[in-house]
Amino acid sequence: MTKLAVVRVRGSVNLRRDVLETMQMLGLTRVNHCIIIDDIPSYLGMLQKAKDVLTWGEVEQGVLEQLIRKRGRLAGDKRLTDEFAKSQTSFQSLSEFAAAVHAGEVELRALPRLKKVFRLHPPRKGYKATKRPFKDFGDLGYRGERINELILKMI
Repeated sequence: MTKLAVVRVRGSVNLRRDVLETMQMLGLTRVNHCIIIDDIPSYLGMLQKAKDVLTWGEVEQGVLEQLIRKRGRLAGDKRLTDEFAKSQTSFQSLSEFAAAVHAGEVELRALPRLKKVFRLHPPRKGYKATKRPFKDFGDLGYRGERINELILKMI
């Protein structure tokens, strides 16, 4: 099962209530927040409903590892370390944990107290156009493998 990275690109001003509720269900309450979800129909329906606020695509294992290592936070805003992963799970490092998450063997929530939202910086050199879909040279909607470039700009 592939993993999708979902990034909120736009704010909540003038959004319909159903889109706002979808964003809350996903846990994306602020701009430049990112979550990792499974590629299943129920999530895809939510993404389609909020496609004018989000961008998403298939995340690569290396990018997922960097995201967990650099932007993953525990409750109390504590950083993730290899020692914490080793003590709380059967994995020896965050690299092994990220590989298992990417392969679908384990969920992100297997690491206790890990926040499900990754807070990112705005992308270096900015967004292209936050009101246009990706296929029309904008930033919204499905972008496939190109989500990895965006996330690397935002870490």
